[in-house]
Amino acid sequence: MDQPEIHKSLSHKIQAFQDQLLPTIPQETLNTLIQELHGLVAKGIAEQALNKGDKFPSFNLPSANDETRSLSDFLSNGPLIISFYRGAWCPYCNLEINALQQRLPQIKATGAQLVAISPQLPDKSADQVNNSHLTFEVLSDTGNLLAKACGLVFTLPEPLRPIYEAWEINIPDHNGDNSFELPIPASYIVDTTGKVRFAHVDMDYTKRLEPNIIIEQLTNI
Repeated sequence: MDQPEIHKSLSHKIQAFQDQLLPTIPQETLNTLIQELHGLVAKGIAEQALNKGDKFPSFNLPSANDETRSLSDFLSNGPLIISFYRGAWCPYCNLEINALQQRLPQIKATGAQLVAISPQLPDKSADQVNNSHLTFEVLSDTGNLLAKACGLVFTLPEPLRPIYEAWEINIPDHNGDNSFELPIPASYIVDTTGKVRFAHVDMDYTKRLEPNIIIEQLTNI
């Protein structure tokens, strides 16, 4: 008997999504996607990113409801999970964000908070919050300034841009600039002193951290 959707792992949901998506993509396009992803992985950007034991950079960022939120505000109320994602246009990001929302009660039960951060403009974040019924903070890191301080930023390779355009993904429109800079998907757990206690950074945007692992890690803080 199939498991109810809410009980399926994030990796299971991603695999199900890919099983539907990949057969619809022309082989030449698929080859380009795979080649460019391998090229990005080979650059080793993820290995140079903020990691366990580092101090998380301070920030003041606008929320989806147009309020400025700071790291110190969050940490005054307990440990903080920070999820960097590419934007509402990314289906893998949406699967991860929705999985985190489903596990939010368990996250809060540990005394921790959750915030998701992307470079998209605040109005795009507001649409995402409303459309996905998110009940945690979603912040806009316009210009990727915080992501750069964390060593997470890369530039979308030019061969991928016409593919994204054909899929009606307009990154400049989402982010409000023409840089095509995006953050590597990353998850951090930051304790009340601002120290990173857990880090997961992977250039392969199809691989995401299971919420269960986050909850397990929170028990050690």
